[in-house]
Amino acid sequence: MSTGEGSGTEYATARGRDYPSIRQFTVFLENRVGQLMDVVRRFEGSNVRIVALTISESTECALVRFLLSDPEQGREILERAGLAIVESDLIGVELPDSPQPMLQICTALLAAEVNISQIYPLLLRPNGHPAVALMVDNIEMAIDTLHAKGFHTINEDELDSH
Repeated sequence: MSTGEGSGTEYATARGRDYPSIRQFTVFLENRVGQLMDVVRRFEGSNVRIVALTISESTECALVRFLLSDPEQGREILERAGLAIVESDLIGVELPDSPQPMLQICTALLAAEVNISQIYPLLLRPNGHPAVALMVDNIEMAIDTLHAKGFHTINEDELDSH
């Protein structure tokens, strides 16, 4: 367990990171009818909820990206299904109550020279606010920058609404 002592960031994470992140699972599927349903159905009967989802497709395959309410149990379910998965760290950010919340987030990260490579909305509202998931090229810098600008980042515990 790490706490980020001395860095100005005091976060304890179970995965030994000095920052609060949320895990994304990318699943590689054949691009044919029913493949997504087969994966989504794997969570039936479990306490794992899909809290965000995006799909990128090509002619032959599709990349399905998930954020799950219980990443540990979710990974086990996906692995038991024999699916090829890749795990990545993302940042969850609550959107501020303003006319252009994405502009505020992009402006803050641009000023810190942090590049956003993926962004998609969460299907739930942690703490009652809309939120997005961001994949960035420097997660620690992005989190520090967002906190300095008053944004609330979301940790994995906030994705589990049980």
